Amino acid sequence: MRKYYGEIGLLLTAIIWGSGFVGSAVALDSYTPYQILAGRFLIGAVLLCAVFYKKLKFISKSALIKGAILGVFLYIAFALQTVGLQFTTPSKNAFLTAVNVVIVPFIGLVIYRRKLDMFEVFGAFLAMFGVAVLSLQWSAGINIGDFLSFCCAIGFAFHIFYTAQFVKQEDPIALTIVQMATATVISFIVVLMKGEMAFSMQLEGLTSLLYLGIFSTTIAFLLQTISQKFITETKAAIILSTESLWGMVFSVILLSEVLTLKMGIGAVLILAAIILSETKLSFLKGSNPARLG
Repeated sequence: MRKYYGEIGLLLTAIIWGSGFVGSAVALDSYTPYQILAGRFLIGAVLLCAVFYKKLKFISKSALIKGAILGVFLYIAFALQTVGLQFTTPSKNAFLTAVNVVIVPFIGLVIYRRKLDMFEVFGAFLAMFGVAVLSLQWSAGINIGDFLSFCCAIGFAFHIFYTAQFVKQEDPIALTIVQMATATVISFIVVLMKGEMAFSMQLEGLTSLLYLGIFSTTIAFLLQTISQKFITETKAAIILSTESLWGMVFSVILLSEVLTLKMGIGAVLILAAIILSETKLSFLKGSNPARLG
């Protein structure tokens, strides 16, 4: 059952992140991208410390180091995504960010010499292709924004991979608190250096920022960290790739975006990727197939 707890938790994370696309679109009317990052991470750090304050005095040195590493990966990935979006299209940015799903298993192969589970690898490529069909508007040429978006995918891949590694030895709540605090410190240093310390107090902007901070950051990353204790990092990346699918769903419902055949095909491909990585096609063979390597 624990495996299913992990999968349900990561699916809820992806749903929350998908809804965050709408929140980010509204927040950008009032704040700069770097202010949004600073605000959401600050809200996340404060809420986690307030709710789990009893754990603060028991955070180990090991958890501090590992949580800080996750926080650095987290901020770098978000920052690269934000900067990349200024030079490329949103659809290419979303697709290139989703490439993290195929990078994750190869991190284990290259760094730790792990055998690849070919069903999960095929599922990862299928999920990436699904995201491409779902979101990508093809345009000629590759620019600096595309490169930064790809680097962002590498950052998220390392974040997902090392979350899975660290949570095996450390308290997931402690890791989440430390990574949020680390990302908050970095984000405010960046905001200060860019001279963007004047925050808007408009109700609509504050409401959207609170949503991003409470749900897309505090709850989502806490769910992600806890859930990855029960699931492989590659399968986690595949499930989290459904963020694009849920972003489409919320855009159709809340922003009246028109649902197209291309969106439907992309959604089917992403769902097929999850089924492939989860079942390894055992329902066709009548038994669980052996791990391929």
